[in-house]
Amino acid sequence: MNNWFKNNGIHLAIIGIFIALCFAYFSPVIQGKSLYQNDVRQAQGGQKEIMDYRAKDGKAPLWTNSMFGGMPAYQIWAEYPSNVTSYIISFFKTIFPTPVDTVLLYLLGAYLLFCVLRIHPWLAAAGAIAFAFSSYNFQILEAGHSNKALAIAFFAPILAGIILTLRGKYLLGSLLTAFFLALEIRSNHIQMTYYLFLALLILIGIEIYHAVKAKTTTGLFKSFGYLAAAVIIAVGVNAGSLWTTYEYGQETTRGKSNLTAENASQPADGLDKEYAYGWSQGIMENITFLIPNAYGGASGGELDEKSHVAKLLVEKGIAPEQAAGAAREMPTYWGEKAFTSGPFYFGAIVFFLFVAGLFIVKSRIKWWILSAFVLTLFLSFGKNFPLISDLFFNYFPLYNKFRAVESILAVTGLLVPMLAILAVKEAVSGEQDSKTLMKGLKTALYITGGIILVVLIMPTLLLDFKTSNHDEYIQQWVQRVGDQGLATEIVNALVKDRISMARADAFRSLIFVLIGAGLLWALIQKKITAQLAFMLFAGTILVDMWTVDRRYLSNENFTDNQQIQEPFRARQVDELIKRDPTLGYRVFDLTTNPFLSVDASYFHHSLGGYHAAKLKRYQELLDKQFSASINEDVLDMLNTKYVITRSEDGQSERIQNRETAAGPAWFVPGIRWAKTDDEEMAGLNSFDPKKEAIIHEEFKSLIDAKKVGVPVNADIKLINYHPDHLTYEYSAANDVIAVFSEIWYDKGWNTYVDGEKIPHFRANYVLRAAQLPGGNHKVEFKFEPTSYYTGETISLICSILLIAGLAFAIFVEVRGKRNTELAPNT
Repeated sequence: MNNWFKNNGIHLAIIGIFIALCFAYFSPVIQGKSLYQNDVRQAQGGQKEIMDYRAKDGKAPLWTNSMFGGMPAYQIWAEYPSNVTSYIISFFKTIFPTPVDTVLLYLLGAYLLFCVLRIHPWLAAAGAIAFAFSSYNFQILEAGHSNKALAIAFFAPILAGIILTLRGKYLLGSLLTAFFLALEIRSNHIQMTYYLFLALLILIGIEIYHAVKAKTTTGLFKSFGYLAAAVIIAVGVNAGSLWTTYEYGQETTRGKSNLTAENASQPADGLDKEYAYGWSQGIMENITFLIPNAYGGASGGELDEKSHVAKLLVEKGIAPEQAAGAAREMPTYWGEKAFTSGPFYFGAIVFFLFVAGLFIVKSRIKWWILSAFVLTLFLSFGKNFPLISDLFFNYFPLYNKFRAVESILAVTGLLVPMLAILAVKEAVSGEQDSKTLMKGLKTALYITGGIILVVLIMPTLLLDFKTSNHDEYIQQWVQRVGDQGLATEIVNALVKDRISMARADAFRSLIFVLIGAGLLWALIQKKITAQLAFMLFAGTILVDMWTVDRRYLSNENFTDNQQIQEPFRARQVDELIKRDPTLGYRVFDLTTNPFLSVDASYFHHSLGGYHAAKLKRYQELLDKQFSASINEDVLDMLNTKYVITRSEDGQSERIQNRETAAGPAWFVPGIRWAKTDDEEMAGLNSFDPKKEAIIHEEFKSLIDAKKVGVPVNADIKLINYHPDHLTYEYSAANDVIAVFSEIWYDKGWNTYVDGEKIPHFRANYVLRAAQLPGGNHKVEFKFEPTSYYTGETISLICSILLIAGLAFAIFVEVRGKRNTELAPNT
């Protein structure tokens, strides 16, 4: 045991430093405060019904009616009790508060990777800091993109496992790959995982090339075999979540259109290209890798009373406080994104070392890093460089399912510090003479320093500092101040502020680049010891990244736990509606954009909500029946009992009680058949949902027209509501067609009459319907998706295999080291 602590003491010390850094950065958590994250708040709104029933029943329902009339709960929040990674992530989050847990995972995962790359521990710590404190990794924490952050945290350890496997550590490497890949998948951000795999495909290609060239394909393909098994196990561990996600994905806005292309507002398959490319990185915007505020930083709030804008307004007679407030509202970001939380900043020292690595690193991993860097860079451009982006969007599997293509730069954020740290390692390896190393250092200094000096001395030579709608923005100010000249002066002052921000950060970056170059020079010339240099690199990188990250995530982002635990406050209208004891009704809140807000979902069964992947049928219904004007018949069939609107003065909310709402279920005397989905949708334009049901002809075989009669003195009531188990009682003299105001989803809902399963079918484009036998009966709808329950069985089996295999691999590794230590010298 003493030997173990002796051998691993430095690793334990570094881990301790990582923990201390996390708590130091997020010191408010020690005071019991929590990070306010808007996307987490949004998630809480959509999860409210799920969590309420979880607290009541001890398990979460698999369906919720809180958003978009109804959708699978496992796309919002779900338990996967058979998945071992659920417990691992939960355990880690229990020990460390948010967001300490995520940043610590950033650090530990990257540290493992750099150790696997045979980097000295203190230099590995510097690399881990460079990756973890990359500005984007903190911006997504501030925004509340928790799943994305977790997925990024597992990039590095997955790569570590792959590298170990390729080196011949087949068992340990592949099982570590399986373990971290299982955690990656469980993070439930498929887009990030997909981007990582794009980079790994290049690695595989390079490894195959070198193996064929060196005639060592046997060992390589053995590694591939182990890695393939690792992928199968990781996928199997997450079978429940992957299967349900895949199944659901086919039915969402990312799947195929149900309407014909000329009639549908959505593309035939995948996302609309304009929507997918909505957040594309500007080609010159990548200068922020080196100079964070070169493009103005975040979208707003960057200016203060010392800005050119504020000073100009004060000169024009505006009170200083008002002038400062107006300046804070000015859009300092001048790129083409709709808005941004901040730039992709990889660190001035880190980027300098990355460029140096291009010239001094000789190992073939450099060529993978460079190739993946170029690919991720080009793909991040999206609409700004469609030549490559469109190739992937149109032809590469699944690529058109994702939006915000700039986020692929999260992978770049790992590649840059990797090559940077390898450059420092090369400088002390002794494999190259100091003359060659100094040549690489000077070239990197000329490139990075030259870019910085141009921005510092002649900023407009490289950058414009004006948006493409600059003239339109001036006209907005003309309307605001009523003076063309003054409006132009104000906007010109804003441009001056943007230039000042770029220059200030250019000077800042120049200082850090010179520090980095000085340390690398001292290391090459052996003016300082390697360990001291590594620690100085870690310290200066931390100072550089920490101070920039503070611009986007600081103590001001934390708030009292009470606000986090109660993210929404009920209005008077919400309280009044909640007094209604009837079951199954829905609410349509028009006081905000109902399809970008979860406020109503927190308190009611809402027609609106916010989710990245709505059911495509529901989206098509919104496009056709709600965009030009609201179809009252559709509101009726969705059992919309209450509509919330604002008063004419906009100061209060009002409730519209809709007595025409059809109720949770009803019988219809007639059927109108539709030959196509388009015809089915068109039928909703003018119909009475209580008198007829519009049914697609594909369901004709499920209806026995000879038995169906007109529902006379028939009645049906919802007597028990549970999100994934609805119970009705009805009475009818003969067979009848019942329509239920429940959203159609044929991947798990089953219908039972007195315990016996019967078929159900789609009606009115988005609802469920069934032919019910005459008499007095009980009808039940149960959500029983095979994808979830069978997936959980597979998950349990693979979880056992993973843990048992990993334990065995660690045992073999430890025993092998012990035998090596005990072996006599020969």
